[in-house]
Amino acid sequence: MLPHLQGALAGNYLLSLTYSDNLLRLRPRRDTAGVVLWRWDDQSCMIGTAVIGGMLVSEAVSDNSPERRSRMDLNYSPEEEAFRDEVRVWLRENLPDDLRDKVVNYRELSKADLLRWHQILAKKGWVAPDWPIEWDGTNWTVVQRYIFEEECGAAGCPPLMSFGLRMCAPVLLRFGTPEQKQRFLPRIYHGEDFWCQGYSEPGSGSDLASLQTRAVRDGDDYVVTGQKIWTTLAHYADWIFCLVRTDPNRPKRQEGISFLLIDMRSPGISVRPITLMDGGHEVNAVFFDDVRVPLENRVHEENDGWTVAKYLLGYERMGTGRIGASKRELARLKELAAKTIKDGKSLLDDPRFRDRITRVEVELMALEITNLRYLDQLRGGRAPGAEVSLLKIKGTEIQQAISELMMQTAGPLAQLFRPMDPEADFDAFTASLAPRYLNMRKTTIYAGSNEIQRNIIAKATLGL
Repeated sequence: MLPHLQGALAGNYLLSLTYSDNLLRLRPRRDTAGVVLWRWDDQSCMIGTAVIGGMLVSEAVSDNSPERRSRMDLNYSPEEEAFRDEVRVWLRENLPDDLRDKVVNYRELSKADLLRWHQILAKKGWVAPDWPIEWDGTNWTVVQRYIFEEECGAAGCPPLMSFGLRMCAPVLLRFGTPEQKQRFLPRIYHGEDFWCQGYSEPGSGSDLASLQTRAVRDGDDYVVTGQKIWTTLAHYADWIFCLVRTDPNRPKRQEGISFLLIDMRSPGISVRPITLMDGGHEVNAVFFDDVRVPLENRVHEENDGWTVAKYLLGYERMGTGRIGASKRELARLKELAAKTIKDGKSLLDDPRFRDRITRVEVELMALEITNLRYLDQLRGGRAPGAEVSLLKIKGTEIQQAISELMMQTAGPLAQLFRPMDPEADFDAFTASLAPRYLNMRKTTIYAGSNEIQRNIIAKATLGL
């Protein structure tokens, strides 16, 4: 009898199983990077640990164990599988072909593209799965929300702009006044307001508590002066949520910070584009020159914005793994590699290249199961903790690894520029791979660099 994780971990990778000395060893083929050990305990149930690609994947028990429900359940129920089928069919019927084509071929999505998909989901009632039912949420379980995100990634859906739906909205639901909720939440839901995030500054990135943008009270307003940088899609945004320093004399840097909602059309705000190394315009510098912000736009207490910021960051990092999208990208990589000929054989027949693909795939499987562990914990109402940093670290490293392997597969065809000879071979998809590779360098930096995430794990989870 095999544990319920066998199907998830085995697939096309595990070659043999041996049993001796109370150990069930799932032995991978030579082109994989992990070993899974399971043992029988005295109650004849399987308890085990999977270590794949250097990542602790899970501790779990077999389906017949009386401890299973109290320990961990990584299986999808029949109801959850039926829900997956429902989502998959709906996406296939309602995702516009032109939007999917832009996503899977790495073409730029305009503001109109992003809002069109947002409004399609809003009409269906699926745009804000995380929200409570009284604010038009779906009332889905945590697992259903994960399934929905996974299927959207696999289908090639445009991203939902998380700054409003997944960052600002949870903050308002947790800390906002009734008036703030009524004013902002319906407009976020229907895509009437496009939001961006004002956290990083030229001297304050991963060390966010050192921010210097000032907000000084003047009657019923704050007067905001300073600069934010790397502000994603600020050139599209109607509103920005900002961390500002309202009391520079507090002894701790995390104190004296407040959380403000600022209308991007306010006098004194200017947005300047920053061109990334892939040539795209995605991020910006935002300048505040004596911008007046009503006191009613402050969320939570004055000088206690760090509490809000920490709450928001937990939700931001939960969405950075992009497991469904990585699965889609990995399948595309295999398809491209199978068509690429090296020394008279498919690139997939090259042992070194196959080993690299397999390692990435095993790590992606490990990440998915790790994510399921956290979902199992969230089923009980537990909020995201410091360990979600692991999802951010591994998820972004996998995304970068896939983009690198894509570019190596295409070789010289991955160059950005079209040949001057109109008869020369040119493929728009492969020509997008080098810019994609360059753009994906950002993933291990945003939402708190991976170095900072490792420090968070060391301190908050391991107690080092």
